[in-house]
Amino acid sequence: MTASNNTHMPYQQLGQNGPIVSRLALGTMTFGAETNEVDAFRQLDCFADYGGTFIDTADVYSAGLSEEIIGRWIKQRGGLGQMILATKGRFAPPAGSYGGSRRAIVKSVEASLKRLQLESIDVYYMHGWDTQTDIEETVNTLGDLIRMGKIHHIAWSNVSGWQIQKIVSTCDKLGVSRPVSVQPQYNLLDRGIEIEVLPCCLENGIGLAPWSPLGGGWLTGKYNRQAAPTGSTRLGENPKRGVEAYDKRNTDKNYQVLDTLESIATQHQIPMSHVALTWLLSRPAVSTLLLGARTIEQLEDNLNSIRLVLESKEINALTKVSAPGLPEYPYQFLTDWSGMTIWDELGTSI
Repeated sequence: MTASNNTHMPYQQLGQNGPIVSRLALGTMTFGAETNEVDAFRQLDCFADYGGTFIDTADVYSAGLSEEIIGRWIKQRGGLGQMILATKGRFAPPAGSYGGSRRAIVKSVEASLKRLQLESIDVYYMHGWDTQTDIEETVNTLGDLIRMGKIHHIAWSNVSGWQIQKIVSTCDKLGVSRPVSVQPQYNLLDRGIEIEVLPCCLENGIGLAPWSPLGGGWLTGKYNRQAAPTGSTRLGENPKRGVEAYDKRNTDKNYQVLDTLESIATQHQIPMSHVALTWLLSRPAVSTLLLGARTIEQLEDNLNSIRLVLESKEINALTKVSAPGLPEYPYQFLTDWSGMTIWDELGTSI
């Protein structure tokens, strides 16, 4: 790939107060596991050549090896340059501490900085909620790290709407900058965040950086009704894999979504994945989305999706067929009796 490709990459601010990032981000969970260091370097180079600027990792990805690989790549190229780096902590705390505690966060940040060979982290995510640690301790610690210059912005991943609001309220109370981003699962097959998480992010100026934008491969069209997957795919190796499990998603409702997706892709003569990614980028509050790939070929294909422009009727067709609907109470009740329009605006209601 050549640098001329980067003219196609758009950029957007991460929430109201975050850094300006490429609308396609590079997720690196495969680095050190399915993707070796040589191929990881190729992915990073390819991503940079396409104009990508946002790299996302975590301390638990391959037990820190993902961060180490990225750190060696950064050193090889003489620094981050225009790249924005995000990493996460919470699920690999030092012995004797809960993941959201001051001791754990400080030690986790120092360990990540060492592996990444950096002096500061652009966006630091708490990887999940910690029920054992008071949120004030967590937020105070993150605020101290911002003041020390160890991190620039805070963010959260895998949280509910009420938790986001509690984080925001605590930040305001303690004088700590609000989170710039929330990183949830979000795709055409799982729009559950539209009930609480997405409206809360919109209310508070927080950007979304979804993971699993292709539903673990489902939205590429590789799986079908006839047989459970086999072979060298994530579900082929483990059909019961988490939220992407074959038995969970092998439903008539999901195949209606896939049929609509395939129809639009066929009309454009492009892969289904391109249509799914473009739909997701059209959603409110979505600043960027994470592309995770085992191979450089997969990454290049997904990066090319940024060139696609869908008509509003195509976006609307996908939104309608994938609408999850609302629980009758309180959400449908609030829509019918309290004049709330957010779920109609998002197309969540059926």
